[in-house]
Amino acid sequence: MRVVMFGYQTWGHRTLQALLDSEHDVVLVVTHPKSEHAYEKIWSDSVADLAEENGVPVVIRNRPDDEELFERLKEADPDIIVANNWRTWIPPRIFDLPRHGTLNVHDSLLPKYAGFSPLIWALINGEPEVGVTAHMMNDELDAGDIVRQEAVPVGPADTATDLFHKTVDLIAPVTIGALGLIASGQTEFTRQDRSRASFFHKRSLEDSRIDWGWPAEDLERLIRAQSEPYPSAFTFHRGRRLEVLAAVVSEGCYGGTPGRIFYREGDGVVIVAGADARTGRNHGLAITRVRTEDGRELPAAEYFTSMGGYLTNRP
Repeated sequence: MRVVMFGYQTWGHRTLQALLDSEHDVVLVVTHPKSEHAYEKIWSDSVADLAEENGVPVVIRNRPDDEELFERLKEADPDIIVANNWRTWIPPRIFDLPRHGTLNVHDSLLPKYAGFSPLIWALINGEPEVGVTAHMMNDELDAGDIVRQEAVPVGPADTATDLFHKTVDLIAPVTIGALGLIASGQTEFTRQDRSRASFFHKRSLEDSRIDWGWPAEDLERLIRAQSEPYPSAFTFHRGRRLEVLAAVVSEGCYGGTPGRIFYREGDGVVIVAGADARTGRNHGLAITRVRTEDGRELPAAEYFTSMGGYLTNRP
């Protein structure tokens, strides 16, 4: 099939590479300009560079809503558009333009985790698996019929970075497999159960702030979700920002006020956590590694030279 590809960052790059390696003909690529947004500088392999290296025409747009782009798309005469990590709304006159419509590739197990940063949100929420879904685009974001979907398990120590590497390897088989079904003439696919749908916003600095009212189990996953190269989870100690790089749920239960620097356990320093910590039935969060405001990275047991005092949400 003749394919126009809309995509951005490493997800779009992997999708374009899969298309270039396939039997399909990529006739035009549309991508976003480079961004200085913290999350968009992560996994930032260039779709434009890959297209140009392979002689594919490239159009760069923030939004696909101008007449010049629409005319370029009509001239390209695509059988299908394939989109992955396109960051703005694609209007119906574009997604309905190709003979077979538009296939969107999304890094979650739809209908759950539509929208942005699905791997990070899924890890924070303790999902047992994550994956990639190829679905037909319609008027509602990430809500079209599912053509192909594959999942991978979330391990007990997986970080968001680990899950990125697991799922990015699914892009090629999911995308090319879905195109194969469409090219074969199949038109009926799996409708999404909208009663199970969830929709998440982009991550920002505020979403990395540690709230000691959360249970320790949730905080431990937050810290794994905010692993390098993502901005680290952070708290404040004596008015200074402190990044928490690694932590585990404590073996023992610790009661008191959330945020209290309480007890040395193994290689960690236990912080009281959970809205009902006063009951004494909560596990705490045993921080094992931190980074200070001046960039020093060190074991928590070395940083916290004495017990007592509090970690806080604000300076």
